[in-house]
Amino acid sequence: MLGSELELEIKVTDPRLHEWGLPTYQTELAAGIDLHACIDAPLAIEPQAPAQLVSSGLAVLMNEPNMAALVLPRSGLGHKRGLVLGNSVGLIDADWTAPIAISVWSRLPPGSDPIIINPGDRIAQLVFVPILRPRFRLVAAFSAETRRGDRGFGSTGR
Repeated sequence: MLGSELELEIKVTDPRLHEWGLPTYQTELAAGIDLHACIDAPLAIEPQAPAQLVSSGLAVLMNEPNMAALVLPRSGLGHKRGLVLGNSVGLIDADWTAPIAISVWSRLPPGSDPIIINPGDRIAQLVFVPILRPRFRLVAAFSAETRRGDRGFGSTGR
């Protein structure tokens, strides 16, 4: 099944999204939809301070066991301004229907100016991905060996 054939329910939990922009792909080949900061006033994200949760103003119903959504940083904000996600990647399970929150953090060094997020700013993106849900079989030893085996981190060299 191709993604464009799939239809999901999106619920707007902050009516300002009707003004700022409902979820949409910004270009015809974009992988994700932008998420807006649904806040009431500018928010200062201080360098190295604890992560803060920002409402996206929307919820989604996937209800499909072979699907999940990932909240990812917007590349330009992380690279140019230092705004990243407090949890690296946010995982939205298929049965989660509450409003999506975005964990934001400033990776800038102490002493830098805070990052200011304004109401309606696009601060993250949501990407839908397929999920494999294998069954598990408990074993005492694996049935096959691989070239790398269990040698761990760095075992393939530089």
